Amino acid sequence: MRLAKYLAHAGVASRRAAEEIIGDGRVTVDGVIVTDPARDTDDKHAVMVDGREVAIGSAVQERAVWLVHKPRGVVSTAKDTHGRPTVVAMVDAPDTRLYPVGRLDADTTGLILLTDDGDLANRLTHPRYEVPKVYVADVGRGGIAVPEHALRQLREGVVLEDGKTAPAGVRQLRPGVLEITLREGRKRQVKRMCAEVGHPVAKLKRVAFGPLRLGDLAEGRVRRLSPAEVQRLRDAAAPPGRAPG
Repeated sequence: MRLAKYLAHAGVASRRAAEEIIGDGRVTVDGVIVTDPARDTDDKHAVMVDGREVAIGSAVQERAVWLVHKPRGVVSTAKDTHGRPTVVAMVDAPDTRLYPVGRLDADTTGLILLTDDGDLANRLTHPRYEVPKVYVADVGRGGIAVPEHALRQLREGVVLEDGKTAPAGVRQLRPGVLEITLREGRKRQVKRMCAEVGHPVAKLKRVAFGPLRLGDLAEGRVRRLSPAEVQRLRDAAAPPGRAPG
């Protein structure tokens, strides 16, 4: 059986994603790194991914990904030296070491992901993969609409102290309330962009990350993603030019 097919049957990833994992040198067969997805293998060989043995029909340990609706005042870290509540503490998973995927400011609410899969977290946040993140920003100052010239600046890119931002998707949901879609992740980027065009953010909420939306998950609630949702995340963070699995 081809190695990529073997990994897919073992539940590691889709066949297309398995080819990428193999090409990245993350798979060994009998202790030797294999980068050819067409390599023949079967259960007589010791197949390992990232140091974990996998086999068809075995109970493969799945990586965990949780979606959290972060409330205001909760920090996006695993631990906080000042004793503030953390997003990691919101998930009841004592046997899993979780880390936030990116960050939200303490006063920003909305969708944040937690996972024990470092490779997936890196791909979701690395600028190379351009995984979109969607925010709703209240900049209205009493319901005053943002003028078209300011919206155009946000869409085309704003010059900040760390360089010009990439083009963003921006639409005005109602006077003074903007939906902003970014494909990069600079520190406090939405707030700095809006302030630069004269409309500082009063409230900010992230409502989507890649293919996932916050939906009707209540503030302060969490849910573990299904395997299908995790695969959609992996596909969203596939290298440019590579078809998703």
